[in-house]
Amino acid sequence: MTATNTTPEPPKSAGEPLGNSASSGDRIPARDSQFLQQNPHLQDLQDPYLQGPYLFDDPLGPLDGDLEGDLDVNLDGSLDGVPKTARIPHPSAFDQQHPPAQSVIDSCVHCGFCLSTCPSYRVLGTEMDSPRGRIYLMDAIANGEAALDETTASHFDSCLGCLACTSVCPSQVGYDKLLADMRPQLERNVPRNWRDRLIRTLVFNLFPYPRRLQAVMPGLWLYQKLGLQQVVRQTGWLKKLSPQLAAMDAVLPNLPAKGLNPIAPRQIPAQGKRRYRVGMLLGCVQRSVLPQVNEATMGVLSALGCEVIIPPDQGCCGALPAHQGQENQAQDIAKAMIRAFDGVQQDKQLDAIIINAAGCGHTLKEYGGILRDDPEWQSRGAAFSAQVRDIHEFLAEVVTAGNFDGELRAIAPEPLTVVYQDACHLLHGQKISTPPRQLLAKIPGVELREPMDASLCCGSAGVFNLLQPEIAEELGEQKVDNLLATGAQVIASPNPGCTLQIQKHLRERDQDHPDAVLGKVPVYHPIQLLDYSLRGEAIAIQSSEG
Repeated sequence: MTATNTTPEPPKSAGEPLGNSASSGDRIPARDSQFLQQNPHLQDLQDPYLQGPYLFDDPLGPLDGDLEGDLDVNLDGSLDGVPKTARIPHPSAFDQQHPPAQSVIDSCVHCGFCLSTCPSYRVLGTEMDSPRGRIYLMDAIANGEAALDETTASHFDSCLGCLACTSVCPSQVGYDKLLADMRPQLERNVPRNWRDRLIRTLVFNLFPYPRRLQAVMPGLWLYQKLGLQQVVRQTGWLKKLSPQLAAMDAVLPNLPAKGLNPIAPRQIPAQGKRRYRVGMLLGCVQRSVLPQVNEATMGVLSALGCEVIIPPDQGCCGALPAHQGQENQAQDIAKAMIRAFDGVQQDKQLDAIIINAAGCGHTLKEYGGILRDDPEWQSRGAAFSAQVRDIHEFLAEVVTAGNFDGELRAIAPEPLTVVYQDACHLLHGQKISTPPRQLLAKIPGVELREPMDASLCCGSAGVFNLLQPEIAEELGEQKVDNLLATGAQVIASPNPGCTLQIQKHLRERDQDHPDAVLGKVPVYHPIQLLDYSLRGEAIAIQSSEG
């Protein structure tokens, strides 16, 4: 089903208006909120009150056993005839290793601004699958009022971690910090069923390791060239066997032969006068399935006077495990990355460490937090993060310094319309929105267009589209609808996950409507378009006549 652009209205509360005290400046702790009257899982959250042995001060004395039929549980957690302050809750269900901070939880005033920006709420429409609902749930778990189990875990598994809520929150609630602490709690304390364990074992033991991923690339290339992929997709048997495995197959692009053995040089000299000495990350997925993006990045940096240093032993940045609560794995990967770049900075410091993938960049800038349990590594992580620059961010600094002196030429014989797709971890995570647009606008003949719901997640979200394919499918359809509605001839995407997700939905449209032009719109990284312009080459685009 194709999603519409209509933003659903938040469900009406039968009680007091949501956040009714916010206007007076009062903060209502999450546990005192009235909004749960709309929650379809309210009974699940009430069960601990009905089943657990809660103690009350005199004159009632201790109560045990089943309270149902004796006392009524109100929506705010109180019992009829018993003051809420008399209730002594169970201990927190969180373990002691960095539970979500109560002070951050209490900073939420339940205003509801986050609802319309939240992709999972837009698709599912349930309060517990919104940032506000999840914050309430964290509070309930922290105060022993809800269990840390499969039911509660499902509401956090549905979160894409896009951070759109942090951009619109008037109270500046640190939902990103809460989520970063919440997901490791789930991984440590909630057992997964065997299907989830199988998929997660595959994902987290393959994708964050470039050498392992590279080892399977020839097999995947052969799988495509022999027509096996087409047979699998046409029969649909893989989706019946495992929707997650089918999602992995669906986002797999046509693999380039050069991606089978992507050997990057260790050093690329600057063209002309050297102005900067920068390090560059290659990414784990991007170097194999989108190697042309890395090649373009090297070309642009070199053309603008950068000596580019590429540590040969660099691995993954750790974004995929970090975003899914695989804490120990993310820490090990982060340490390995720091060591790799320390090795090329022994003689001379780098001016910057460049990354061209939005999700990776956000994680690289969080190394200090990821490594917070080890003071030495926390300091090294923070120092590393201070050097990290997204490629657009860095080039904007080059422009500001007056060092962007490359000659930009048209990349199409006629004016070219381009729609820029905001990647969530660039827009919301790193607060970078203007630089990519400014760089694209510098290319002669390029006309930028803006889509509806530009800040809505495309559904990729790291490996979310592999773990939660149903939600990701609807979001991907809506994103492509909005991008194509601009009538742009080219889509510019600054993140490999977004690119693969968008390309997937464009391919499916092409199959459903083979005579239509809309499904044939190409997707480029902005840095590729800049590279074409610096080299004076035209890009391949679909003509308006088809």
